[in-house]
Amino acid sequence: MNFKQFGNTMRAAVAAWALCATAAYADTTIEFIQWWEPEMPAGALRGIMDDFEAKNPGIKVTLVSGPYSSTRDQIVVGAASGTLSDVVGLDGAWVNGLSKQGAIASLDELMDKAKYDRSQITDIVKVDGKSVMFPLASFVYPVFVNLDLAKAAGVETMPSTRSEFVEAAKKMTDASKNQYGWVLPLSLQSPGGIQNDVMSWVWASGASMMKDGKPDLENEAVVGTLDYIQSLNKAGVISPGIFAKKEQDKVEEFVNGRVGMMVDSLAHVNLIRERNPDLKFGISALPAVDGYTGKRGMPYASWGIGVSEGSEHKEEAWKLVEFLMSAEVNGRLVSIANAFPGNVNAKPDFVKGDPIFAEAFKIFQSGYPANEFVGLPVAEELMRDMNVEVQKMFDGGQTAKEAAANTQKAWLAKF
Repeated sequence: MNFKQFGNTMRAAVAAWALCATAAYADTTIEFIQWWEPEMPAGALRGIMDDFEAKNPGIKVTLVSGPYSSTRDQIVVGAASGTLSDVVGLDGAWVNGLSKQGAIASLDELMDKAKYDRSQITDIVKVDGKSVMFPLASFVYPVFVNLDLAKAAGVETMPSTRSEFVEAAKKMTDASKNQYGWVLPLSLQSPGGIQNDVMSWVWASGASMMKDGKPDLENEAVVGTLDYIQSLNKAGVISPGIFAKKEQDKVEEFVNGRVGMMVDSLAHVNLIRERNPDLKFGISALPAVDGYTGKRGMPYASWGIGVSEGSEHKEEAWKLVEFLMSAEVNGRLVSIANAFPGNVNAKPDFVKGDPIFAEAFKIFQSGYPANEFVGLPVAEELMRDMNVEVQKMFDGGQTAKEAAANTQKAWLAKF
């Protein structure tokens, strides 16, 4: 090879390298923080991200994943420090505070710019008139029952009323074996147990904690529910360590066969099966007060999705949101996660092939979605306020009626 040929070869190589380098530098990387990846089969969410990247050359997605409680803490820190990920997994209980803080963006401008068809979305959560969250996937919260423990204890049918639940919990409790009928997480650090494990009993009987947009916690239904839960505590059927437990602790005890029943999200079915493939469990609707014949409020939570106000890549972030909310991808995602879709045209296929989800779908169809914390101002603070009063009640410091009255006072100060 002569010098001229060598020079041409080198110039071509340098040009090729420069082209590759330019292409590499042209890629935009966006972060997506959520707690969903650990709750889905291994590689499932990453696979969906890979499909997004293939259809959107030049955009790369970094998943920031962790358990629910630690993800929530990361989001709080990111919102306060201005370092929040571009795309944000959201719980409806967080959106009011994050929006008021200016941490999450209004989706209206993004939708308008993309000429997005809003009618395809099952629900849009708004704060002060601004669209801030799409529920990407929604999960009902039924009662999970350890069928082996139930059979051994002589519990033959799923409890449908509160009195049946008490009896089943008593039969499945054997403190000498560290085995209890029910588990209740009331950690002040992660107060979601008030929403999922306490107030869900109110909604299951068609009642409410609100009236005309204001707290109504001293009504008979709420006081009666607190009294009922206190009776379970006094009966000794709740797993010890209530005040320290978080949601993941509840699931851990159920997976390991230490509790007979728990109120929990369908999102954890895959996790339970992976952790203990031999565990036989079923689900049923949350029990209602004896004699109630109306439709049951179905506690639910959503994997919500939004965009960070501080993101430097809002356009790319919106593309990911739009991709995940499309009928085809949303149907695929909720089929994997065993959830109900956020796109009205999505068709999940999990209902046909799995008895647990077939039953969940029947529960879903027979009741109505109920979660009065979604969109409330400082919803987690409200839960924490009630949590404090319920803990005092459990410690014998006040009655259920007093706990409700003190919670009402604390809530009114925040409305």
